[in-house]
Amino acid sequence: MKVNAYAIQEPKGKLMPYTYELGEIGAEDVDIKVTYCGICHSDLSMMNNEWGMTSYPLVPGHEVVGEVVAVGSAVKNVKVGQTVGMGWFSSSCMSCSNCMDGDHNMCDNAEATIVGRHGGFSDHVRGHWSWAIPIPEEMDSSKVGPLFCGGATVFSPIVIAGVQPTDSVGVVGIGGLGHLALKFLKAWGCEVIAFSSNPDKKEEILAMGASKVINSRDPEELASVQGKLKLIINTTNVTLDWDAYLSALSKKGKFHTVGAVLEPMGIPAFSLIAGNKTVGGSSVGSPELTKTMLDFCARHDIYPTVEEFPMEKVNEAMQHLEEGKARFRIVLKN
Repeated sequence: MKVNAYAIQEPKGKLMPYTYELGEIGAEDVDIKVTYCGICHSDLSMMNNEWGMTSYPLVPGHEVVGEVVAVGSAVKNVKVGQTVGMGWFSSSCMSCSNCMDGDHNMCDNAEATIVGRHGGFSDHVRGHWSWAIPIPEEMDSSKVGPLFCGGATVFSPIVIAGVQPTDSVGVVGIGGLGHLALKFLKAWGCEVIAFSSNPDKKEEILAMGASKVINSRDPEELASVQGKLKLIINTTNVTLDWDAYLSALSKKGKFHTVGAVLEPMGIPAFSLIAGNKTVGGSSVGSPELTKTMLDFCARHDIYPTVEEFPMEKVNEAMQHLEEGKARFRIVLKN
């Protein structure tokens, strides 16, 4: 199969038309005809090789939505004609202890959709059947793509932390990830405290489900929630006043980062010890957790807030993201 795609050849370059051949389909593989693909900040990081693991040419795109058009001889639970989504991971070994324990996203041999292979800024993409996750029929496929990376990334901490509807939870950074965390936690029943450095977003943030908006650059406002939050989800990738956020946690509270902070995090030991607090992180969830998230979204009518661009305007869309203008996720349409 010849795949028509958009690829980048070097850091800071432009995405240009690119074609490549998919070999014979594997026994456990599925081929997906891409109808929509979300854009994640991780695509930009990979394009610029910020994480040192990019191979060029690179076809980005790991929030894929499309129709299954071919299946291998050993594929299970996925059929030709189904609408499915595929996120950061496209394969895992299905036999290691992590996979057998249900943590496929922690598989040591997991294959990422845009690491060493080509992703969804294209008309077709291939992956293992376990990561081609059927989308509930009642969901709008034009908006669902960002759930497969951004959504799963912020849904996982809620489950990991065992959040209860009576809990107060903080979300740091109300962008592509943070706005989904707000929507999830509101439907969960929590009091949701949003931390944002942009006062212009306040009314929009409240409309998305925040109970209160704290100016993250104002020490007095940060102090107003001291000791109140069971969980704080950090979606930013910048260095913060870590001690101020740890102080906002309740006893036994958890600070959980999903933002890829590039600098070492300076965590004061006594801020943890005094309240039996913990700091952790996570990536996207397993296929089963992603399916659970989709069911939750279908039940509560939760979608990311998206802007749509045609696939051929992918460079304009990437510039829109890079300039910080996205409100709040971007989806490319084929």
